[in-house]
Amino acid sequence: MTQPTPESAPAPGMDSADRSLRTLIPFAALSGAYFAHIGFFNPYLTLWLKDLGLPLLVISLVVAAQPFTRVFAPYIWGLISDRTGQRVQLLRFSAVTAAVTSMGLFVDGGVAWMAVVLFVLFVLTSSMMGLTEAAMAHVVAGDWGRYGRVRLWGSAGFLVTVFVAGAWFERFGMHHFPGWAVATLVGVAACTFWLPRFHDQPAAGARIHAPIAPVLRQPVVVWFFVALFFHVMAHMAIYAYLSLFLDDRGYSKTVIGALWALSVLAEIAWFFWQGKFIGSRPMSWWLLVCAWATVIRMALTGGLADWWPALVIGQLLHALTFAGHHTACVAMVTRHFSGSLRARGQALFTAAGYGLGGVIGVVAGGSLVEVMGYTGLFAAATLLALAATASAWRLRVLERRSALSSTRALAAE
Repeated sequence: MTQPTPESAPAPGMDSADRSLRTLIPFAALSGAYFAHIGFFNPYLTLWLKDLGLPLLVISLVVAAQPFTRVFAPYIWGLISDRTGQRVQLLRFSAVTAAVTSMGLFVDGGVAWMAVVLFVLFVLTSSMMGLTEAAMAHVVAGDWGRYGRVRLWGSAGFLVTVFVAGAWFERFGMHHFPGWAVATLVGVAACTFWLPRFHDQPAAGARIHAPIAPVLRQPVVVWFFVALFFHVMAHMAIYAYLSLFLDDRGYSKTVIGALWALSVLAEIAWFFWQGKFIGSRPMSWWLLVCAWATVIRMALTGGLADWWPALVIGQLLHALTFAGHHTACVAMVTRHFSGSLRARGQALFTAAGYGLGGVIGVVAGGSLVEVMGYTGLFAAATLLALAATASAWRLRVLERRSALSSTRALAAE
């Protein structure tokens, strides 16, 4: 797993200057701008909808539009990208259109209007990270330390807005939410025009539409997606309901923002230092460790929420449950979905985890809260994390068997 693969090699026509710091800065800027948008949007969307007077069940259905679009939209964007090679142009189109669409949040058109605007917005933004990650994996050439140092700027952008927005909304109210949406998406759109265009010049033969089915039939790939599905579905308890849960327990918006910020500080630290140690173990090993950390995080958050040290520990575990898991997943996708499969593999990562796992987690989570309360929600999330752990363990076993068979075959020769 840690050995260089053909995908790790520099792309034809890409010299050392293309992979220099100058090339990576635009990706860092786009990552920072995109996650600055996510940093205020995801934690506070539910609170804004609550401020509008919507009941919890309606909020969960409206918020479910985001993971629902991730079931199908990323793959469509990835398919277009792999066939045309126009990743940067697609990013620019989706970012500019998303900024224009977000202006619809200012219109008081009722629940139906709000659902339509959010649906279109999520279809557009669902492409951004998949296309960016596919392009960035091409640039970092398998150097996950370098990848982490670029990706941490996304975490920094998230940190700034999750904290600042929390304090802003605490003082001025939630009615400024649409303005934040427009401003942050304009920033994202501006950064897409800074990206280098060589990504729109695929190497000869790169536009051949390689079949993806043979890769998806590999047992290791199957279990990777199963583990991913359960892992992300467990996290919906955090992503969609943590702010509401803590608000229900009496925590202020400033404290909620600070807890979100703490998790992102842990994430930044992981991305900054991961190059020193992540290559020492196979990525399947890291997936298993991250799944166990998720079990602990969900149990602590749901069971000991009134004891603030438990919340602090749970948020610090974000370093593993998100950052470590994310890098391991991107590495797995890069390894198994190479060449003209790259964008579609990244899209399937988004669709299987944050799409299918996300939409089920959000909708089922809202129903669980209605029936069993937030304690029941986090108990279910703990069980899902255990399922992710079992799946990651199965993936690890299959990889070790494969490595052993390869070693025996080489010895036989």
